[in-house]
Amino acid sequence: QVQLVESGGGLVQAGGSLRLSCAASGRTLSRYVMGWFRQAPGKEREFVGGISRRGGDTYYTDSVKGRFTISRDNAKNTVYLQMNSLKPEDTGIYYCAAHGGTIIARRVYDYWGQGTQVTVSS
Repeated sequence: QVQLVESGGGLVQAGGSLRLSCAASGRTLSRYVMGWFRQAPGKEREFVGGISRRGGDTYYTDSVKGRFTISRDNAKNTVYLQMNSLKPEDTGIYYCAAHGGTIIARRVYDYWGQGTQVTVSS
């Protein structure tokens, strides 16, 4: 089992940037495909994107393509979500998640962090 802890959230103005981190413990991160999700107030959780075990492949939902980048450093057991050109509609709680399969666009994940709040002001 792997434990995940997100950090890096905060308040940022529209057009700004934030980098979220997800630190893993318990098992080596390289065993898992990693993903990021977000949930805005009153809305369902949304899949943001995923990254393959070695980091060579990524997948993004259309609303963040070209603005968000997922990367990972398996040596540090950490996954990142770099968010640029932030918009108010990006506001929400951001979660990292892990699954032991191979499909990076998969929406069903096995392990979840507790989330970190991102607020984008207009």
